[in-house]
Amino acid sequence: MIHVNQELPLRLAHLLAQPITSDTGSEFAGQAMDYWAHQVGVKLDFIRPGKPVENSYIESFNGRLRDECLNVEVFLDLADAQSKIEKWRRDYNEQRPHSALADRTSREFALVAKERSN
Repeated sequence: MIHVNQELPLRLAHLLAQPITSDTGSEFAGQAMDYWAHQVGVKLDFIRPGKPVENSYIESFNGRLRDECLNVEVFLDLADAQSKIEKWRRDYNEQRPHSALADRTSREFALVAKERSN
């Protein structure tokens, strides 16, 4: 079971002006997520079951997170879960090129966007 980390979300929740859109998978629609959202005042907006095209970008990400991390790792405790998920996140954002970003990593894409805005 993954527990919602209260510390980081509380720091970031004030930055979230928009609702969080997600699928209705148990890891995103569970009681812990609902409790966290209520505590920090974030609205959760779920797509209709069986309608992944309503939010295709997040569906793609959620599928990868589920298939490549959540379904293959065994989380011994909260610290172990945080460590393993962070390792996956770093690989996803810093090492893996994405076709939607012109085959660049998320980090490379962000650097190019920052340079263009200066």
